[in-house]
Amino acid sequence: MAELAALEDPKARAVNERHGDDHGVNLGKLRTVAKRLRTQQDLAERLWETEDSAARLLALLICRPKAFGRDELDAMLRGARTPKVHDWLVNYVVRKSTHAEELRVAWTGDPDPVVASAGWALTTERVGKRPEGLDLDGLLDVVEAEMKDAPDRLQWAMNHCLAQIGIERPELRARALDIGERLEVLKDYPTPPGCTSPFAPVWITEMVRRREGT
Repeated sequence: MAELAALEDPKARAVNERHGDDHGVNLGKLRTVAKRLRTQQDLAERLWETEDSAARLLALLICRPKAFGRDELDAMLRGARTPKVHDWLVNYVVRKSTHAEELRVAWTGDPDPVVASAGWALTTERVGKRPEGLDLDGLLDVVEAEMKDAPDRLQWAMNHCLAQIGIERPELRARALDIGERLEVLKDYPTPPGCTSPFAPVWITEMVRRREGT
């Protein structure tokens, strides 16, 4: 904890706080610490218990994802508090867990929109890697009915799933593009030069173009 405190950087904190995070540690430096520590499950658990965001991010980098039980991961997600901790927990730990599919199903329909967004994030990964067994038309039905008025984090996750379906599934691409055009979610999102807009029709079109080399 003293080492993490010494890495506190006011500029990093200012950037992080603009994104809803409450720590001032540069993530590159945090990864350097994690590389030195390597995997240490006991230390990871103790760091998580501090509730300090930088410590929790470090914990997620040095833990063993398969060491956590289903209920433990559920409690961790609900207590994650900040966007970066939430994202790293889903991407670096839950996705590698043997409980990922069970949690995906449970979280997607959760009344807490932040928890539900984790379920949608796991669904998006399945669309890209293991779509067998997913009701993709049903997912588009839900997106079409609920994304427009969903809270920010859930809306973002649903939009990512919409784009992923459009990118990966040619037979559903026209419908995905149509839903995106009609709902106009993230249409005016400020996008830096050289980056792809998160507006689903633009995102889908650009990614397909890159894959096809046109």
